[in-house]
Amino acid sequence: MSDWLPETPRTLAFPTAAYVTLAGADWLASASPHPDEMHARWATRPAAPSALPCGTAFDVINAPALFGRRMVDRLWSDGPGSGPVAAHRGRILLFAAPGTAQRLPALLVWEEWATAVPPLLCHGSGDAVTIPPLHPRRSPAVDRTAAAAAADEDPAGPSVSRWLVAPDVRNPWLPGPDVLLWACVRAARSMAGPTPEAAAQHAVSLLPAG
Repeated sequence: MSDWLPETPRTLAFPTAAYVTLAGADWLASASPHPDEMHARWATRPAAPSALPCGTAFDVINAPALFGRRMVDRLWSDGPGSGPVAAHRGRILLFAAPGTAQRLPALLVWEEWATAVPPLLCHGSGDAVTIPPLHPRRSPAVDRTAAAAAADEDPAGPSVSRWLVAPDVRNPWLPGPDVLLWACVRAARSMAGPTPEAAAQHAVSLLPAG
């Protein structure tokens, strides 16, 4: 399979976090009841997004772009780091340990900063998520254009579907509900100010219109 998914393409256009390695592809495929079919699909369409079920290999916590990026920042700057993370249609997908989708909302109910956390979509058993292409193929001209615009374009924007922290091992560490609760609280505090009352005002502004 190395003909379609290079093991270590270490270039500025494809930094380590931007592509899925062969080992990472094995892990993603393990979420499917038919992993061989997933590998065959990726072999023929490596630049196409895919749908995978949640609840066995991983759950996914789906957050609004700004809040999700704050969560990831906190996980990497102050915490234990994150599992795989993707940007898709203006949202941030944080891959989490199975069972997190069920437990995280229950933990948030008891958290005083819950009013500052925008609505999260928690995908667990019985759900499926769309993941970005494993290794999108782009021309050098497109890469130069993308690199030049990187400072002005939100990488989690609505037209972008890509890995921010791509799977690179067969058994990646995945945060559980306690770790993601910690990240939610710190992201909320960083966006909302020193009190839950002030945070509530920010939570209202983050709710989608309509």
